[in-house]
Amino acid sequence: MMLATESDPLEIVSAETLERELTLVRGAAAGPLPGIFGPRSMTWRVNREAAIFLGAGRALLLQLAHPWVAAAVEQQSDTFANPIGRFHRTFSTVFTMVFGTLDQSLDAARRLHRRHALISGTLRSAAGPFLAGSSYYANQVSALRWVHATLWETALFAYALVLPALTREARERYYAESRLFAALFGIPKERLPPDWTAFSAYIDAMTRSGTLTVTEAARRMAHRLLAGADSWPPIPGAYRSLTAALLPPRLRDAFALGYGRAEREDAQRFVAWVRRIYPFLPARLRHVGPYQEAQQRLAGSIRPDFAAQISNRFWMGQAALGRWPV
Repeated sequence: MMLATESDPLEIVSAETLERELTLVRGAAAGPLPGIFGPRSMTWRVNREAAIFLGAGRALLLQLAHPWVAAAVEQQSDTFANPIGRFHRTFSTVFTMVFGTLDQSLDAARRLHRRHALISGTLRSAAGPFLAGSSYYANQVSALRWVHATLWETALFAYALVLPALTREARERYYAESRLFAALFGIPKERLPPDWTAFSAYIDAMTRSGTLTVTEAARRMAHRLLAGADSWPPIPGAYRSLTAALLPPRLRDAFALGYGRAEREDAQRFVAWVRRIYPFLPARLRHVGPYQEAQQRLAGSIRPDFAAQISNRFWMGQAALGRWPV
């Protein structure tokens, strides 16, 4: 595995590379109907929980700390013009990969790759090890690897906020499954840490390295997103405090997020409140619609029921995970 602090060669995931990885995914998948992971997986167990959204702000800011990601969002994204649409596209893609049928998951991976292939540009100013005018590509392996890492690590952070943390064995299983998810981005397995210990070391090295350099543009975007000025409903102040609490201190300071005594206590009260009520919520509220849809699919339903469709519309902006098998 390449060290996180090294300058990776410009390794772009081509369509051929993606198809090679998808062939490996198909061979390791749970099956055509359950999809890549299936109901016995740690991935379904963790990612079915609505509580993982508690970490969404953390994951987003960790991604924006990478100058390539920040530049792409600033220059080529409609995040601010259409924040709800951006939210729905992101979760539709991720949830289809996780809870869709095998064909739905592979189709989502191909669509994502094609969308990423259109995203490239140059940095307007120097940032960390990246020179002004240097090129970025959304399908570059090292950038994809970091985005993947932020999603997977943050999901466990958020899960453990309100539910018992995974055992060491369960965590290793979860990470092993994450390598299949990474293959949906076209990331070759040799570019990934082999186990959880190495994965944690990679995260730590990235966090300390100059590769993560918060630019002024990233700082502005982070504050705008956490202020909720472009979205409805507004983002609670407690969520902003929690996001600050979950970030590594160096990056929290780089984003200029206030985190004094008031913010710490605000985050602690928020987590205590969620932890108190969350285990008693009905499964229809705790578990995201795409998971409910997947369970109903495995039980023989040809479409998600009304409650699952409503939940799907909240998370993905659509009633179902693509086209259902008949």
